[in-house]
Amino acid sequence: MGGAGHIEVPAAAAWRNTTHDWAGGVDTGHLSRIRDDAAAFAPGGLRHLVLEVVAYAADEAESRGGGRCTVTLHPDGSVSVADDGRGTDTRFDAAGRAVKKPVMATKDLRFFDHPEPPPLPDGHPRRGMSVVAALSAWLVHTNRRAGGSWTQRYAYGVPATGLTPVADDGTTGTLVHFRPAEPLPAPDGPYGSAAAGTTAAWAGSWPYLSVEVVDRRTGLSRPRLRPRPRPPRAGRSG
Repeated sequence: MGGAGHIEVPAAAAWRNTTHDWAGGVDTGHLSRIRDDAAAFAPGGLRHLVLEVVAYAADEAESRGGGRCTVTLHPDGSVSVADDGRGTDTRFDAAGRAVKKPVMATKDLRFFDHPEPPPLPDGHPRRGMSVVAALSAWLVHTNRRAGGSWTQRYAYGVPATGLTPVADDGTTGTLVHFRPAEPLPAPDGPYGSAAAGTTAAWAGSWPYLSVEVVDRRTGLSRPRLRPRPRPPRAGRSG
């Protein structure tokens, strides 16, 4: 789905693609397709978007043999998902500029056009992080790696800022903070405390990831679900 609006990044063209096309910076045609059919790509409303993000934390946890994730519901209607992984893959081009894998603004090559993508725990197909970005009025992606830390803001999936360095704090991991655009299909009803509990329970479907849901609107915190110990498996960062 390259199409109109697909911006090439020549410096990354030689890098091997695994989950996303390194040569694709922003695919506006792809993002528009998602926005034009929000009911199809986010059939569970906000809860489905949360699961799309948590799925990446689960991928990272599986590659490392285990990991943690915290889902926080904020009073302004936004949601943040933070994990303790290695951070989103970020590399440096020949000029020394940081280039982040375009997980927000391009399709996930594993799922988006697959005839039978794997289901998320809600039973709906997994399509990728770009679904969350495209259907969010704003999204901030903060990425902490051993080789540096950066943050970037998006509006409906399109970068609103560049990749901005932030001070290292001694940790690694990914934080995705987003506020869905309105209206967003929500056949499950409002995303309240009951739905938050269901999300935590569904997260138990990922055996390598422990998940905690914190509701800052009410002050409630759902107990963390701890995965069964598994042997480490070689993998790549998200």
